[in-house]
Amino acid sequence: MTPRKAVRKPAETTAKKSPAIRKKEAPRAEIGILGGTGLYEIEGIHNLEEVRLKTPWGDPSDEYILGALEGRKVAFLSRHGRGHRFSPSEINYRANVYGFKMLGVERLISVNSVGSLREEIRPRDIVFADQFIDKTKRDCTFFGGGCVAHISLAEPVCPQLSRHCHAAAVGLGLRSHLGATYVCMEGPAFSTRAESKMHQVWGGDLIGMTAATEAKLFREAEICYATMNLATDYDTWRLHEEGVTVGMIFENLRVNISKAKEIIRKAVAALPPHDETACSCRHVLAAAVVTAAKHVPAATRKKLALLVPEYRTGR
Repeated sequence: MTPRKAVRKPAETTAKKSPAIRKKEAPRAEIGILGGTGLYEIEGIHNLEEVRLKTPWGDPSDEYILGALEGRKVAFLSRHGRGHRFSPSEINYRANVYGFKMLGVERLISVNSVGSLREEIRPRDIVFADQFIDKTKRDCTFFGGGCVAHISLAEPVCPQLSRHCHAAAVGLGLRSHLGATYVCMEGPAFSTRAESKMHQVWGGDLIGMTAATEAKLFREAEICYATMNLATDYDTWRLHEEGVTVGMIFENLRVNISKAKEIIRKAVAALPPHDETACSCRHVLAAAVVTAAKHVPAATRKKLALLVPEYRTGR
């Protein structure tokens, strides 16, 4: 793999650019970081390399930034692309998640900006959601095309990873909540007041546009997933207040992003070695695929070879 001309990226560190590569050539990382609105890079990643991947589901949102953070091998991706080029409904979620799988990522911390549907979850609070209500109509599975799988989503995030990240936030003296229901909606417009009040009645605590889709795909990819949600506003359910605006969001994000970076650094540094017996995330597909291997079309078999091990050998 021949690096291109070195470029400055980001924050005082030189990152090498690599040509598009596939799984057999891909470098490795153990921990993934998926950045949302306002989080387009992580300072402190050393020995940077920017890697552009081609996946069976198309191109990810951006190049993956690989390097060492607190002595651990990490891979960072900007969900919306640097410069925020993709709306929540335009993101190629399957390519993004599959790319992390290609890089060997076992655990992933996602950062999302959200609105709060509860008085006790204040703007600038950190919330680690553990449940989702999905209102979207996106491609949120790697399966189909002649191969059917039904994964369990009773516990859609990795409880061990979420608790670890929450503990890091608490250790930093930040106001953090462990456990919440995230309502995932299509964008790009924010909720109407009627929708916001309806989401509360449903039992929602947070409103966002991305995390439920990713949670399903990371579960299928058998990657431990935790979502760190940065509350920026009270959505539109408070009738005596102005509805949510972009200006409001970015002012609170400015503060929240610095908190998120601190939590990520502390969590990554203290993360114990991965133990596949500590959670069920790495074994979800063992009982989920219901199509007999001999009936799976060759093209589908090829696309799923990284996810379903027996398809690598053609059994």
